[in-house]
Amino acid sequence: MPGEQVSSRPGRHAATDLDGLRVDIPNWSSPSGPEPSTRERRSGGGPSALRLIWIYPDLLSTYGDRGNLLMLTRRATLRGLRVESVGINSDQAVPRHGDVYLLGGGEDLPQILAAKRLRTDGGLAAAAANGAVIFAVCAGYQLVGEVFGGAQGEPVDGLGLLDIRSGRGDTRGVGEVVADVDPALGVDRLTGFENHQGVTSRGPGTKPLASVLRGVGNGDGTEGAYSGRILGTYLHGPALVRNPSLADLLLTWAAGSLPPLAPDYETWTNRLRSERLAAASA
Repeated sequence: MPGEQVSSRPGRHAATDLDGLRVDIPNWSSPSGPEPSTRERRSGGGPSALRLIWIYPDLLSTYGDRGNLLMLTRRATLRGLRVESVGINSDQAVPRHGDVYLLGGGEDLPQILAAKRLRTDGGLAAAAANGAVIFAVCAGYQLVGEVFGGAQGEPVDGLGLLDIRSGRGDTRGVGEVVADVDPALGVDRLTGFENHQGVTSRGPGTKPLASVLRGVGNGDGTEGAYSGRILGTYLHGPALVRNPSLADLLLTWAAGSLPPLAPDYETWTNRLRSERLAAASA
């Protein structure tokens, strides 16, 4: 989305209003010098900021997946964390020292182009090697794997960050999903919306995110997958808005233990969850 690109002028900052929260967007692609590493940033003077990197919103941003960025920003800010949020379009270099990287859904050709550019760029792979959190949705979920199905079902190389392989199924999964999360993650029951024709299998080092109660998910009774700090799902909704405990899990992976939010802050979130779970059970 052109309106959310980072300014290319050195030393300048852009800003955006995320759900009423003013968030500075630093110019990481500035030619004024190399970006600081996460370790350098956190060891310097003053409070460190949580860096949220939204990858290729010009290619991968269907079904309101930008809401995942808004939700992480809001829940971090309400806990007193300073947040730096930036959208990196497909003609920009991906910063290597962010804390959380977000990828959304997209159609076949944008997905293929995104995978090619991310392989060439190497920034997301470097961030994963540095221990960054990666949250990938639908097309983004498929492309962080080893291989996915192209426009005609042909195999396309992914990024190889998550040991999964995706292809095209015989039918399209469209509708509400309800799934119970791996108990090891301590996350509430998932609710979301899926619209995809993918089937995804896992390698031995990758665990399913959840077991499907309603919907298609990966196509084998499971939904999503995770390994280390990389987590993927087919769920839109947006996923983190519908599932705040999943958002908090990602924040905990990135920033450490967090205090619970005051009940007043959870009123609308809990109402949305109740409505969507009730609708899925109807």
